[in-house]
Amino acid sequence: MKSVLKSSRAATSANWVVGGIIFSGLVLFGLLSACSPKTDNKLTVGMELSYPPFEMTDERGNPSGVSVDLSKALGKHIGKEIEIQNLPFDGLIPALKTGKIDLIISSMTATAERARSIDFSESYLKTGLCLLVGKDSNIQSILDVDQPGKVLAVKQGTTGHTYAATKVKNAKVLVLDKEDACVLEVGQRKADAFIYDQMSTFKNWQRNPETTRPLLKPFQEESWAIGIRKGNVELTRLVNAFLKDFKTRGGFDELGDRYLKEQKEAFGKMGYPFYF
Repeated sequence: MKSVLKSSRAATSANWVVGGIIFSGLVLFGLLSACSPKTDNKLTVGMELSYPPFEMTDERGNPSGVSVDLSKALGKHIGKEIEIQNLPFDGLIPALKTGKIDLIISSMTATAERARSIDFSESYLKTGLCLLVGKDSNIQSILDVDQPGKVLAVKQGTTGHTYAATKVKNAKVLVLDKEDACVLEVGQRKADAFIYDQMSTFKNWQRNPETTRPLLKPFQEESWAIGIRKGNVELTRLVNAFLKDFKTRGGFDELGDRYLKEQKEAFGKMGYPFYF
């Protein structure tokens, strides 16, 4: 094999006779290369780097956060190099299905609808949908929002969007591309509430205490999991084995203390269970 490779690079016009058939050096090289085993030691992980502290970028513009560290720990566990691809959240599942990425680790809720398109690992985080409302609003629940004349903001492609599309019957649903835009609508009283997960709602209230108020008790519980292409049984097995080992070794506790210490303490005081 080595002599063939050297000859094909040195004289591309050389001919070779194999089984009575004449091949040019380049053609033979291509045939032999095609027969060689593929050695792909990389996993491409898709996530939307706009959801701190889970998916974000550091001061140098590099991927950072809980999901990034989790991805790196997974790569180390199974002996694979990890490449992070920053993609819009609603483009993650299409990218996985078409082979552009190998995994989704992007704070994705495992739903029955999504499970028709992709497979999921075992869950690694529990959370739920709740509300961010105006500071002086008298809204106390999702039932108070689902009334004629009310406006409910949702981020496109999220489970909050799905919930509103299937269960909100009376309020107007305002679908926006960005989380910040939804928060702004509530702060400016253009929307009565914003459906999102507990952690983000808590953080958005911290950033906007003068104009917003959080209703953190979840009205729909959810679980996050890693998205895997349909039918990839071996990768699913490896991912689940990693998650079990990572939890046993206290990996999730370390991530919680590193990125979510303030939220962890606050949720404990309010009587809400923490996520991992």
